[in-house]
Amino acid sequence: MRHPHLVTLTATTFVTWTGQRITAVALPLVALDQTGDAWTTGLVGGFAGLPLLTSGWWGRRLRKHLVSGRALAAVLAVQVLGLMLVPVAAATVGVGAVVLCATGLVTGATSALLSPAQRALTADLAELPGNGPDVGAKALAWQDLAHRVSMIFAPALGAWLLVSWGAEPLLWWEAAAVALAAVAMLTVPAASAVSAASRVELVETEPGLDKLDRREPADPRDEEAPSLRSVLRGEPELAVGLALAGVGGVTWFAFALGLALLGVELDRPGELIAAGMAGYGAATVGISFVVPLVVHRVPRIPAIITSWVVFGLAYLALPMAAPDLLAVGVVSAVGGLAMPFGIAALNALIVERTTGAGRRTAFTAETVLHAGGASLGLLVGGGLIGAFGAGPVLVVTGGFQVLACVAAVLWLRARRRSARVRRTGHPRDLYV
Repeated sequence: MRHPHLVTLTATTFVTWTGQRITAVALPLVALDQTGDAWTTGLVGGFAGLPLLTSGWWGRRLRKHLVSGRALAAVLAVQVLGLMLVPVAAATVGVGAVVLCATGLVTGATSALLSPAQRALTADLAELPGNGPDVGAKALAWQDLAHRVSMIFAPALGAWLLVSWGAEPLLWWEAAAVALAAVAMLTVPAASAVSAASRVELVETEPGLDKLDRREPADPRDEEAPSLRSVLRGEPELAVGLALAGVGGVTWFAFALGLALLGVELDRPGELIAAGMAGYGAATVGISFVVPLVVHRVPRIPAIITSWVVFGLAYLALPMAAPDLLAVGVVSAVGGLAMPFGIAALNALIVERTTGAGRRTAFTAETVLHAGGASLGLLVGGGLIGAFGAGPVLVVTGGFQVLACVAAVLWLRARRRSARVRRTGHPRDLYV
């Protein structure tokens, strides 16, 4: 990425994701130490999911203002305040359930706004004159790599820092790192400001005259945030990509919880989930270094559907691979190899099919459906596994992902066939 503003956006993505994963290590211990109640350790994560699931409603009017680095820096500043609530309370009045819930709500709300807005701004800046047609897709693939790298090393770093510094100092340092990211974000302009400075639109003022007048690009903050239905109207492929992301989010619990509880059932507690996560993490990070270099060659819908089919088949194979740790790691790695291509293809599809406020709506939908779906899945997943067993749940969720992909292919073919009939009056088989 040669554009300095895209580099800044990727760097801040890395810092904020790393901070979130370190917080996930430190906060439960602070909560347990301060309250003495184990049930409080999940309050922050639980309450962080609430604003995410409802952000499509309460964040609709805010999204149109999040079109510049300055606006995103303000969101990060609010996130810093939310992160500081726990260490400040620990040093003064003590940490209780109210403080933990407040921290979760603030950090969850800012994350729900920040992630889609940052991706939309990346796409907007990538479309400025002088950038190639695939810069946006590549930049978003690099940001996805930053996310995945933080997934691998940040928990281990957090555990080491926890032992070295303690939980409360660690939270202070995390707040400081996010504050620095906010300062860096101030340097990123709105795409409209850069465009106005570098490009002038010329329009004829009177018919037949050569006199030309200047016209400034429209301010994106003047756009009304469209509904998701209006964004997806006439875009069946984008609808399929978002729907499959939601299905994948809801079924994620089968991998995260299912392997952990399957290990308990097979008298190998902790071993299966460690092998699975190690295989998945190593494969997904490794292949993510390749995806930005080839994303312009990746066919969008085939990549999306194939990635979820492969991951679903991995779910189906995991109970058969267990309890062999190497087999579990290999199967998980196969799933990890497929996912970055699907996510990069979906992000590229959003960049190519949407603009302005519609783009911000689409990225918000992607975040809510995938991350919010994962929260819902984890909420009910433990009960399902407890009732039916980890192995059967893995098989059912894997089969559900595959069937969802098959249904998506059939629906797209039907839509395309119908469109062909309307245009020519002659139906013809169309393939995805």
